[in-house]
Amino acid sequence: MVDLIEYLPILLFLGVALVLSSAFVFLPMIAARFTGAHQPTPEKLTEYECGFPAFEDSRSQFDVRFYLVAILFIIFDLEAAFLFPWAVSVFDLGWAAWISMMIFIGELGLGLAYAWKVGALDWE
Repeated sequence: MVDLIEYLPILLFLGVALVLSSAFVFLPMIAARFTGAHQPTPEKLTEYECGFPAFEDSRSQFDVRFYLVAILFIIFDLEAAFLFPWAVSVFDLGWAAWISMMIFIGELGLGLAYAWKVGALDWE
């Protein structure tokens, strides 16, 4: 039978995480109440990201090409995430690791060439 005292560090960690996450959520709300930041004025409600009002409804649909570019970005970002640890340890792993990474990069290159060929990267 496992003693419950062995779970004390985990429970302490979870308690500290709960207290800190609650503080990060509720302390800014309390500070906003005391500083008056919760009272909106016309200046506070103006556009601040681009400087001018939006042209269309915010619930309008995006073009599919936007999602294709986003997916391609995620794929090549993940490639970089796999490539760095491989580059650090490739000399210890041998030729099998090098060949498998070249196959992986080749598949990604073929995918990029296909996306380029079908026009997924063209923006009008």
